[in-house]
Amino acid sequence: MSKAPVLCIFGTSSDVGKSWIAAGLCRLFHQSGVSVTPYKAQNMSNNAGVTPEGLEMGRAQIVQAYAAGVVPHVDMNPLLLKPNTDVGAQVIALGKIMGTMSARAYFRGDMDRRRKLVIESLERLRTKHDLVIAEGAGSCAEVNLRKRDLVNMPIAHHAAGKVILVADIHRGGVFAQVVGTMECMPPKDRERVAGFIINRFRGDPTLFVDGRDWLQERTGLPCLGVVPWSFNIEIEDEDSMAPALQVDAKAPLDKSRFNAAILRLPHVSNFTDFDALKRHGVVLHYLTKPRDLTDYDVLILPGTKNTRGDLDWLREQGWSSYIHAYSGSIIGLCGGYQMLGQSIDDPHGIEGEPGSTPGLGLLPVHTVMAPEKVTKWTQGRLGDLPVEGYEIHVGHTNVDGEPLLSIFDGENERPEGCKTDRVSGTYLHGIFDSVGVVSRLLGPIRPDIEWPELESHVAWRDRQFDALADHLRTCIDLETLSSIVGIPVS
Repeated sequence: MSKAPVLCIFGTSSDVGKSWIAAGLCRLFHQSGVSVTPYKAQNMSNNAGVTPEGLEMGRAQIVQAYAAGVVPHVDMNPLLLKPNTDVGAQVIALGKIMGTMSARAYFRGDMDRRRKLVIESLERLRTKHDLVIAEGAGSCAEVNLRKRDLVNMPIAHHAAGKVILVADIHRGGVFAQVVGTMECMPPKDRERVAGFIINRFRGDPTLFVDGRDWLQERTGLPCLGVVPWSFNIEIEDEDSMAPALQVDAKAPLDKSRFNAAILRLPHVSNFTDFDALKRHGVVLHYLTKPRDLTDYDVLILPGTKNTRGDLDWLREQGWSSYIHAYSGSIIGLCGGYQMLGQSIDDPHGIEGEPGSTPGLGLLPVHTVMAPEKVTKWTQGRLGDLPVEGYEIHVGHTNVDGEPLLSIFDGENERPEGCKTDRVSGTYLHGIFDSVGVVSRLLGPIRPDIEWPELESHVAWRDRQFDALADHLRTCIDLETLSSIVGIPVS
């Protein structure tokens, strides 16, 4: 049986837009009638999601799967590392927890077994689809990491894949990015590189013609395109450190807008929960430095990969007094929901040393951490309003007050979350994506604001993918791309 070719989208560094380009190419090939699938052997991110089977994988590959018109599957991201300390991470293998390890222990561990795992996932995808678009991680030319690399050139060599380098001109030094990356590669790696893309260009592209020609002459590689920066296409970011996030911005000045403060916790997860708020016109400020919160309409505590550790950080920074002095509305999601309760008990040491951490005491709930991780798609209702999303959390929360949601379990319903007059919390990631939820939850806080009636999240998401594909068509050499892949794309 013939196997699908593999097109590798590798970067000259982290955050050059690999995920964005990969998503756009997935959509382009999908629109051309090609059965295409995304793949990233190993992802390091706390922005995760859940497959229909209830298995956990990186959010970026879930997004790319939607762009490709296929159902997300853990083979698309067989290894996921979720950092929970500065030197350690929870390891997710094929959607399930394998353990928590330090970086040193992970890379000294059984790398051969991990290579086998990621290769087997890739091979399964190659037998089911016509094309695999494999995203790399960081820079594909990190000399010190070459022997331990699972994501970049070893994947290209295994599958005889063609590599397209992505460089970010916005940050400057694009010539050094491309040429330096090629110079750091051994000859066998350089032979895999079939071209490069210059991403995030601003201004008149004709002014870069000389630069493009110089790079082509110096590297001997074709430039597949100079991709302009787009402010109107919204694809979910992979990394919570994305430059678009406003961190510690000045207090809101426009009181005609709804202003939300989101605590930028050290191990914040699933920050894309708040993308729907932006689409409703909410101004989002991510805050790390303690400040008076009076000017904000709502305070949001997001999810986190280390609830107890980030709760300790919150207190050490001095946030606790500001939170308790705030008289406005407060919403907690997942780990943020746990923080708002009375206590977090961790008898098994899931998040460090066994023990108990006092909560903020703003909700009548108590959380007990448990070894079993909850990962599942969830549907329910907020009053009479349908809601859906997904749960990813360690721990079970006992509620002594009024629930926020009703969740469907087969033919039965169960209460979920908790609410008081001004404080609410839930485990449901993606709750704001459901039609009508934003105005239902935030409307009573600011009755003077008229909330827009938006289309469904799925319809909006598909429009963004189509817009991204159209954007790439204007600047990518599709004839050269088709030649490199061996599959026509239009």
